[in-house]
Amino acid sequence: MLDITKPIFVTGCSGFIASNLVDYLLSKGFIIVGYDNLSTGNMSFLKDASKNPNFTFIDSDILNLDDLVKSMQGVDFVFHLAANADVRFGTDKPDRDLKQNTIGTFNVLEAMRLNNIKKIAFSSTGSVYGEAEIIPTPENAPFPIQTSLYGASKLAGEGLLSAYAHGFDFKIWIFRFVSILGERYSHGHVFDFYKQLLKDPSKLSVLGNGKQRKSYLYVGDCIDAIMIALENTKEKVNIINLGTDEYCEVNDSIRWISEHLNLNPILSYTGTERGWIGDNPFIFLDTNKIRNLGWKPKYTIKEGIIKTLQYLENNQWLLNEK
Repeated sequence: MLDITKPIFVTGCSGFIASNLVDYLLSKGFIIVGYDNLSTGNMSFLKDASKNPNFTFIDSDILNLDDLVKSMQGVDFVFHLAANADVRFGTDKPDRDLKQNTIGTFNVLEAMRLNNIKKIAFSSTGSVYGEAEIIPTPENAPFPIQTSLYGASKLAGEGLLSAYAHGFDFKIWIFRFVSILGERYSHGHVFDFYKQLLKDPSKLSVLGNGKQRKSYLYVGDCIDAIMIALENTKEKVNIINLGTDEYCEVNDSIRWISEHLNLNPILSYTGTERGWIGDNPFIFLDTNKIRNLGWKPKYTIKEGIIKTLQYLENNQWLLNEK
């Protein structure tokens, strides 16, 4: 599905997942145009990519439609990963998810239409399922009431993609992720816990009651799944869950992190089963669709958490970026 002779456009290219994707694509010989406003990403994540003659970086915002249209000229495929990805603080600035996730996605689609680009892969989220009644949650589960502005904005983006697919003959891939872990991870519970424990190894504050059940996926496994899906799904609209076939409690993750660091902190819990407004106390996706295409993750949740922790131990500068 990807044409190695034509440029691929990656939005949010300096972010956690996208920068790993850029490195992967470059390693396979693809030509990449990376687009990012650097508001949450980090140019250090593109250190190796920037040395590659097949990589071009454009510093601009997906809210700038004129720049998008110009930057996409000659492109064959778009990976749209630029977004506000922090679910927790959605209610602090309610328009941020709308602008960066929904309007930004509309602009990407419009720039594609104006450049006659027909193929796009979109990073969505398991949060679109809200507090699902069906567990594990399949792609065709009935949609519940939305519980987070992030999930609502991503679902709106999905709707726009589907409408463009049918209105303008686009071919789209929508990937609904669980939380992703791994190298260049720069926000989330492993990041927060490690930063707290560096400051004071004797105690740890935990949002919620620690019994929230979550699923996580290692970033390398995520990218492998995306590539397999692109090569093996042929519908106009392809919606695919990405995750492991397991979940863990937040308390399990705390125990693994503490054991790795040889610590035994006193835990204090700040709430009930929800750590913040919009927090889903149980996320576990049905991933049979991607598994039936021949994919399976190489790493368990525990292994992904430890690999992430080891990366943060070796890159403590990242903790000071926030």
